[in-house]
Amino acid sequence: MNSSASFISFLLLTSALLGSHLLLSRAQPTPPIVRGLSWTFYRSNCPRLETIVRDYLRQVFRNDIGQAAGLLRVHFHDCFVQGCDGSVLLDGSASGPSEKDAPPNLTLRPEVFRIINELRNRIQRACGQVVSCSDITALAARDAVFLSGGPDYRVPLGRRDGLTFATREATLDNLPFFGSTARELIANVARKGLDATDLVAISGGHTIGRGNCASFTERLYPNQDPNMDQKYANNLKRICPTTTSTGTTVLDIRTPNVFDNRYYVDLMNRQGLLMSDQDLFTDRTTRPIVTSFATNETLFFERFAFSMIKIGMLNVVTGTQGEIRANCSRRNPTRSYLTTLVEDLENVSF
Repeated sequence: MNSSASFISFLLLTSALLGSHLLLSRAQPTPPIVRGLSWTFYRSNCPRLETIVRDYLRQVFRNDIGQAAGLLRVHFHDCFVQGCDGSVLLDGSASGPSEKDAPPNLTLRPEVFRIINELRNRIQRACGQVVSCSDITALAARDAVFLSGGPDYRVPLGRRDGLTFATREATLDNLPFFGSTARELIANVARKGLDATDLVAISGGHTIGRGNCASFTERLYPNQDPNMDQKYANNLKRICPTTTSTGTTVLDIRTPNVFDNRYYVDLMNRQGLLMSDQDLFTDRTTRPIVTSFATNETLFFERFAFSMIKIGMLNVVTGTQGEIRANCSRRNPTRSYLTTLVEDLENVSF
């Protein structure tokens, strides 16, 4: 074993005890849920909801497991901008572009939006127009994690769909940038009530999925990032030989289609693809958390589920606010106030 590998093994062994004890002592089974959400929201009016979602996604992933990362990412991008209200699903119009058209969302594959709308159709056939697109998106993200090998966890439900989408500027301001440092990311998530452990846990979503050349070539050219393993850099240069290359590569080189803790092992070996990933191991605040998750997959799974539930409750629309969209990509046609109010009251679970 070479000296570098020995050092990493030493870090794994020593910080496993310190970091795991610290994180476990702070963890709770589930965070308190916000007013208007419930663990049993659709028990009476759509009891098969979660079965419908999971059964369909199992079929989808059998043909293309790559869609799992997309569904997880859609949920992140929805919640981080103006809350978990399904606004990222809305199409633009002749009057202007939508949140979906902002640069950070242009890499979301069109297929993931079609999958969410197909789930919408299947659920509506079974239960009527009672389940919001934002709730469907949250459940799809959970099942994307579970069906690719990650933890299963409960999702509080009862979100409504928002009536507006964010501007391009608001989208850029709120979504974490792939070139950010750990310090910048910690400040970003703190504005949403999340801490450093939440940040490192949700970054573990990069254990599945792909990144395009534009998101990491600045780490290769003109000068290579010294925090990148040389062999790994050489492989990336073959995929992206210039700063204008348009290729893609996996975010986790060890098990790219399996949701596990190998992403953190990548970071410890200086094989994180994005600057925002690798700096989590470079920064002294987040480094012990990365090491703890790399050595204890159970701990990572627990904290990931905990943080996902927190994110899924950011600025939710509930009660009689917003709407239940018939098509996740479009607002419902305008109706009279009285008709809307009556239907909203019928759909609320008490």
